[in-house]
Amino acid sequence: MPLDAVRPSPLVEQATARLREQITGGEWPVGTKLPGETTLAKELGVGRSTVREALRALAGAGLVQPRQGAGVFVTATEPVENWPTRLRRAAVTDVYEVRMAVEVHAARLAARRRTPDDVTAMRSALEGRRAASTADDAAFVDADIAFHATVVAAAHNPVLADLFTEFTPVLREGLIELLTLTGLRSDDPNTADEAHEALVRAVADGDAEGAAEVLRGELEDPFAADPTSHAI
Repeated sequence: MPLDAVRPSPLVEQATARLREQITGGEWPVGTKLPGETTLAKELGVGRSTVREALRALAGAGLVQPRQGAGVFVTATEPVENWPTRLRRAAVTDVYEVRMAVEVHAARLAARRRTPDDVTAMRSALEGRRAASTADDAAFVDADIAFHATVVAAAHNPVLADLFTEFTPVLREGLIELLTLTGLRSDDPNTADEAHEALVRAVADGDAEGAAEVLRGELEDPFAADPTSHAI
């Protein structure tokens, strides 16, 4: 199948997509050596630098591998999913289980490592959550997640912070759906406020196990048989 020239912009993305089609479509089986940069550039109607960037993207997806002095070879016909892509496809229950592990440990670390500024940020976010109790479910969930983000930040562990940030979009959708389906806020618009207050107090007091226990209790599985018995 001949390669058609790509449109002017965005060149790298289009070149990458066109080359990926060749690979995933079986035109270049695993083990095949790709044409040289000059040949690919001519067929795609782009510069060699664009081809080089496209090949780098394909290598990042696990589809090709450059071999010094030999060229670029196809190593797979299906791209390896990156972490954000996998999270977007994950079940919210799976994400919630990861949230439990990440946040409970983060709360424990936060109680040990918090600074005065961290405690101030947590208290401010708690007030923001309370203010959002009069808003719709989406705004309340956003305020709730913003509060939990301050707890994770207080752990001062960039890996935990990155994990929390990565799964937040999926978590947000799941929590909004949970509130919509269960009407959890109907009788208590500011649900679980006492637990959140207790969490701030435990972190501020340096009570690591107390903070972990409060958060573990708060994050009891909201997708269990009786979800109305749980908080967010």
